[in-house]
Amino acid sequence: MEYQNIDISTWTQVGEGGNGKTYVHPDHPDILLKVNKPPFCEESYVKQELDAANHVFELGIPSPRMYDIVRVGDGFGQLVELIKGKKSLSRICADDPSCIGEAASMLAEQGKRLHTTPCNTEFFPNAKELALKGLEKSDFVSDEDRNKIKKFIQSLGDETTCVHGDFQMGNLVVSGDGKPYWIDLGRFCYGSSMFDMGHLFMLCFVYSKFPQALELVHMSEEQLHIFWDKFAMAYTGDADHVAFDALAGKFAPLDICIRTIWAPPSEALKNLFTNLIHSLVEKFY
Repeated sequence: MEYQNIDISTWTQVGEGGNGKTYVHPDHPDILLKVNKPPFCEESYVKQELDAANHVFELGIPSPRMYDIVRVGDGFGQLVELIKGKKSLSRICADDPSCIGEAASMLAEQGKRLHTTPCNTEFFPNAKELALKGLEKSDFVSDEDRNKIKKFIQSLGDETTCVHGDFQMGNLVVSGDGKPYWIDLGRFCYGSSMFDMGHLFMLCFVYSKFPQALELVHMSEEQLHIFWDKFAMAYTGDADHVAFDALAGKFAPLDICIRTIWAPPSEALKNLFTNLIHSLVEKFY
């Protein structure tokens, strides 16, 4: 299929996240150009992400419209609706740490709405099945840990409400007039809301020990710990969220396994993931 070719040198970068960069152009004031990093700039992934975002939009979930796939250099990008004056919750917290509590409450409020929305199970994948598939692909998991994780996954119920798949403060943006929008919807699926909690837990307590992750969310490890505490209180409605934390920790290894479906890890990452999963299993299983 032929796609419009974009000369990236004529566009101005306005944002950068874990998956890629975003750009604007003075001749297209209502358009944002999103260009993912390899391997997420391949045609198949970009098309899957665009289709997923359009199906999310059809569910009535607040999210920007996705328009066209374009060619950018050797890869592909997407033309997306520009949310005027947008700022991610992570950037809001970085610019003013006194907003961490408010931002965490907003993520919790919007998360509860998302997690009670019936999903399109004909289009989106089942998070439980993704976890089993990811575990099968994760050859870096020890047999003992694999058996414990598999038993836990198989014990889960079959829920059909929405799961973001990359649930974190950088993927909820607020427009200039205060409206929230979900972005980066390529890993959207359905199942238990705790799959999203496991992902956020990984960011706040595991990946937060690595400088690269802190750079992406513009927050310190201590700030991420505070964010989780405020978020968990708002999401559960209970100041004592020890049990919630423990369950999120139990879902955290599943998040690593599912990640391997979208981005097969290097040998160095495999060694890291082996240790991370083992420590999580030892602590929460």
